[in-house]
Amino acid sequence: MKTHTTNYTNTFIEVAEDCPVRSAEIPPIKGDNKTIANLQYEMVFNNPYKHTSDDVLFHCHAVKNKLTEEELENARSLYFSKGQACFRASPLTKRYGYGVHYDSEGRMAIYPCECEEYVQFASDKTLTHLKAMRSRKG
Repeated sequence: MKTHTTNYTNTFIEVAEDCPVRSAEIPPIKGDNKTIANLQYEMVFNNPYKHTSDDVLFHCHAVKNKLTEEELENARSLYFSKGQACFRASPLTKRYGYGVHYDSEGRMAIYPCECEEYVQFASDKTLTHLKAMRSRKG
């Protein structure tokens, strides 16, 4: 079975051109359950450069689908047997104003679009630069 990945190395994903905020926002909790944006934010913001994109995306999938410990290993292989959307499609980069930096080992951290580190990463010529996906066509 082929394994796909969403991981990047030495890359910076800039916020989407049509991102509605000029200062990053913490994703609000809606109702009793955390959204994908909440889960991603908490995991990455509270643990910079600890996880890869694959780790974060699968963790969110596991939480949303209430997978048990016994199901995790097989479920991860199955999850990545198909291509998954990377952090260019994350609500953090599209809606909430965060850039994502990946280090040389593929571990990630997020930065608010208005902070000094974001500006430094956005102008760093040694990194691969990607834009988050637009929310609207046009």
